[in-house]
Amino acid sequence: MLTGSKNTFKVRQMGPDMKERMLNQSMTTAAARGRDVFGLRCLPGECVLQRAVMVRKKLTAREGRGWLSGTLFCTPFRVAFVPQDAPKADDNAEPLLLGDHDIALASIEKVVVVGPNRTKLVSPNSSLKFTPEELVLYCRDLRVVCFLFDRLTPDAQVVEITHSIAKTYQPLKAGSLLAFQNAALGSVEMKQFLSNRRRDAHMNWHESASDWERELERCGAGGWRVSSVNDRFEMSTSLPRFIVVPQKVLDTELKKSFAHFNDGRIPRWCWRHPRGSDLLRMSSFQNNIYHEKDDIRNLELILFGCHSSLCVVVELGEELPSPADIQLAHVRLRALCLGDISTSVTVPDDKWLSTLEATHWLDYTRCCLKKASEVACLLRSGHMTVALQEAEDRDLSCVLSSLVQVMCDPHCRSREGFQSLLQKEWVTAGHRFHTRANFHRHNDKEEAPVFLLFLDCVWQLWSQYPSRFQLTDDFLLALHDSAHLPLFSSFLANSQRERCRRSQNQGQCYTPVNGWREPLPPDVGVEPPDPPLPPVWDWSLQYSEQRQAAFTQPVPRTPAPPPLLNGNLNTHVDAQRQSDAPPGSVFLLSRGVFSCPANLLPWRGGGAGGVASISGVYRKSHRRAPSSESVSGLERLLKACSPAEGPPGPKPDPYEPLLPLLMGPCVGLWRECYHRGALHAQAFSHPLSANHRHPLELLAGEVRHLQERLAQARLAGADAAHANLNNNANNGTFLFPKSHGAAIAAIAAAHKAPSAAIVSAPAPKDNANKHTFLFGHASDARPGRNDSKVAKS
Repeated sequence: MLTGSKNTFKVRQMGPDMKERMLNQSMTTAAARGRDVFGLRCLPGECVLQRAVMVRKKLTAREGRGWLSGTLFCTPFRVAFVPQDAPKADDNAEPLLLGDHDIALASIEKVVVVGPNRTKLVSPNSSLKFTPEELVLYCRDLRVVCFLFDRLTPDAQVVEITHSIAKTYQPLKAGSLLAFQNAALGSVEMKQFLSNRRRDAHMNWHESASDWERELERCGAGGWRVSSVNDRFEMSTSLPRFIVVPQKVLDTELKKSFAHFNDGRIPRWCWRHPRGSDLLRMSSFQNNIYHEKDDIRNLELILFGCHSSLCVVVELGEELPSPADIQLAHVRLRALCLGDISTSVTVPDDKWLSTLEATHWLDYTRCCLKKASEVACLLRSGHMTVALQEAEDRDLSCVLSSLVQVMCDPHCRSREGFQSLLQKEWVTAGHRFHTRANFHRHNDKEEAPVFLLFLDCVWQLWSQYPSRFQLTDDFLLALHDSAHLPLFSSFLANSQRERCRRSQNQGQCYTPVNGWREPLPPDVGVEPPDPPLPPVWDWSLQYSEQRQAAFTQPVPRTPAPPPLLNGNLNTHVDAQRQSDAPPGSVFLLSRGVFSCPANLLPWRGGGAGGVASISGVYRKSHRRAPSSESVSGLERLLKACSPAEGPPGPKPDPYEPLLPLLMGPCVGLWRECYHRGALHAQAFSHPLSANHRHPLELLAGEVRHLQERLAQARLAGADAAHANLNNNANNGTFLFPKSHGAAIAAIAAAHKAPSAAIVSAPAPKDNANKHTFLFGHASDARPGRNDSKVAKS
């Protein structure tokens, strides 16, 4: 700040533009040192473009509703809001990329301003002919953030910060993502800070051979080994450096098998069930490849793994939605849940549920859960290998393999276990995060939120079995929001090879013609390297310790599975049919039915050349199992997974699969995710002119009021119902349990119904726990399902 009489006179003679430039220069200088700028804790190298004082932010239901006063900032990286009563940030504390009230510019999808009787969609080239009263930010992660400008806020600040946000948020063009990443992580101080970060030692990253050996030991998977045949990504550019294959297959024999599968994604081990079954993943076969006798033998050894009796190939292409279907459903879901105050298109309340059904998002969620349940039942029922086959093995196979392990493995339902699962089945396995998220806007046709569909499926399981999960819905919501933020290496590459090249800016590159070669000299014109991107699992960069504490909840420790002996591998009733099958039988599970078609495997077709001559050798061993057509596959699977007859044990088996309820009302909408911006976008947001509440808020208030009335009626009528039980215990006919008779009487009294029309009679004590009533049932009487509940949409 200038001091002295002469300098003070110069400041007074300056115009408003010169004062603003000096203010920005001083803020930039302070931000370069990482200090506070008008209460905003800037990141190292971050500068403030514009600010607006006396701004109110509308709080969500999780934040307590209402309005919060403070100052709004715009930087090249984020839109930050600092409340008035916020505590002063500690200079020694580690920097947070995003605070509780911050929005990353790259996550903003559009900017809408509200003025006197008008709304306008603001673009980088828009001109405002009115002073906005409200600023509404629509985000890619389904959030809608609303800011209200006070009457005392200078009009110049309102217009300038609106233009700054509209010009600096992520535009829909290629090549702008790197500028956003450099604004957040490109400073020298931030690079040094990120390079000193330590990884979480409690989770398995599945990036080295020791990590995979640790996973094999945890699952007790004998007969498998870690192969480094793809260490330099020469066999497959999309597979990880290390894969798990049978011990009896040598690397020299393994190299001949990559060419028989799309993109070289051969069958590889993912997980072992405690009962002895192994889960594999693979892509489709290459039909135009010449199959020699040794190739067929190697393919069989890989496919059957350490088992020799049975292999089931689960085809995922026919029953599950395609990525294009998932993208279309998600676009429709966004339009339904968010709405848009800049347009007049709205969905009537009486057609909202039918419109939700027409999006097919819940149908696709139910379809994935159903298929995962079938695979989980297969793994539980016997000693076999189950191979998930998808055309490219990079989308729906990630969803199914992860869901199966969440259903069957309690370790995957913990925070560290779930993070390790995503590292194994998504990050290193080669899910195309970069293509499916489409941050660069290179190809809109390839965009598909496959990972978000998986998170929705996990939330459905969590909502029905909350006590079986250590992780909470807050953790799933944080993961959902992080997937829309292009700042983490976990979600910004299509394979481990691309991720290694980005982390090693001067690493070698591989081309099919020239092979591996050294990088170009520094003077050759190449694209600037990406800044060091942290993994998404470093939650302290995004959330405070208080927010991270809500990611987990205490759950009982799961005992280790008992060791498998030779005599108890196939003890299930349904396993007797499997043991009768000849060694080497391969079945196809498609649409809930087992079959063994002639074109399932490349050696079954009897084509030309050597394939025809050797196909007869294996045709006898791969025949159809007896009576596999007479029984429905889904019915047999559910029967195989049902508990054995006899008295129930003291505790349910923790390794029994969590089979979700798939009926219509049981698969609900993830309201905490999809509905958190609905009221912001559609309700009257101005606190002074909002004389009417939104219909959804009115309906929610009526439901809460009715719940309170029912609770009061139960407490008030408990004594009367107990007396009625004593008077009619000998020869009475009961229609309602005692806990509901008084409640129904209270409801009838509230509607002025005649007292003679109320039949109040409790059920006998012996049958109190054997019936499930429509209203207010305490728990599910079925064994092993005490923690399930219906997720209401």
